[in-house]
Amino acid sequence: MTREWQAIIRAVESIPRGKVASYGQVAALAGLPRRARLVGRVLANLPSGSGVPWYRVVNARGEISLQGQSAARQRRLLAAEGVTFTASGRIDLRRHGIVGDGRST
Repeated sequence: MTREWQAIIRAVESIPRGKVASYGQVAALAGLPRRARLVGRVLANLPSGSGVPWYRVVNARGEISLQGQSAARQRRLLAAEGVTFTASGRIDLRRHGIVGDGRST
């Protein structure tokens, strides 16, 4: 595992329960600004049962980027942590998002 991948995993693990971060925020927290796609690649390649809270990462609009059963699973996991969704399926980032340095908003 590369240093970049390790930094991304540490950044994802730092997202508090009940909060979410965008792929871009995770990249910035990992010291890899403008590498949001790498964050997606790392999360997509996590081994099953890794324990990394991948589901706390959403797109910059507060939407789940996954499709089908994977999206439904992510939504269930977030809801179990108290994350709420609007009628249009978005997460209120003012309520559940983190700011750039990882503090809760």
